[in-house]
Amino acid sequence: MKINDTGRVGGVNPYQRNMETQRQEARKMERRKDEVSISSEAIEMLEAQERSADPERVQRIQDLKQQVSSGTYHVEAGKIAEKLMPYFKSYSKSGDDE
Repeated sequence: MKINDTGRVGGVNPYQRNMETQRQEARKMERRKDEVSISSEAIEMLEAQERSADPERVQRIQDLKQQVSSGTYHVEAGKIAEKLMPYFKSYSKSGDDE
């Protein structure tokens, strides 16, 4: 009866097998790379945050808030209508297609 199998090649040098395993793990680690991707929503949020930090914009918003609260803010209906006309024209054209 044989207790220890000394005829095995792998049993002769377990240190060498251990070193090979460590080399393979090191190669796997070298191949790994971290990647970061920023979504378009995150970019939009960042841009909005940068815009809101603009001191001129903050001052303009404060001025408008003060005018609205004091009742001195005047709405120019003509300017609003000019800005809305392209929207309504494109909306009516798309409604005709259906």
